[in-house]
Amino acid sequence: MKNLERITLNPDVMGGKPCIKGLRMTVGTIIGLLASGLTTEEVLKMYPYLQIEDIMAALSYAAWRSEEIEVPLATA
Repeated sequence: MKNLERITLNPDVMGGKPCIKGLRMTVGTIIGLLASGLTTEEVLKMYPYLQIEDIMAALSYAAWRSEEIEVPLATA
């Protein structure tokens, strides 16, 4: 998937939540800010270390993740 190279998952960073590469900014935080009505420009102003590509990557990741189907593992 395009843009996912900017998203990392590391169990030692933010509890393993998906984050923007090199930052302790979770995808969930970015999506939550946008869902609360903030514009991308407002988010970038609040967090000047983010880039527009980071926000787009977070949106791409969230869209991809929401479409993923989770199948429970069979118990032995």
